[in-house]
Amino acid sequence: FDMTILLIEHDMKFVSGLCDEITVLNFGTVLAQGKTEDALSDPEVIKAYIGE
Repeated sequence: FDMTILLIEHDMKFVSGLCDEITVLNFGTVLAQGKTEDALSDPEVIKAYIGE
């Protein structure tokens, strides 16, 4: 069942359970795109959302 949805959400646990692939944006700039676990562990994503 292939489906594309636009989901704007900050609950990463929810997103991880729902999506196989994601695009992470920061103020409209794409920081990471691809498999959910890879995108959420991307250093730029961590820096933007958690801090250094």
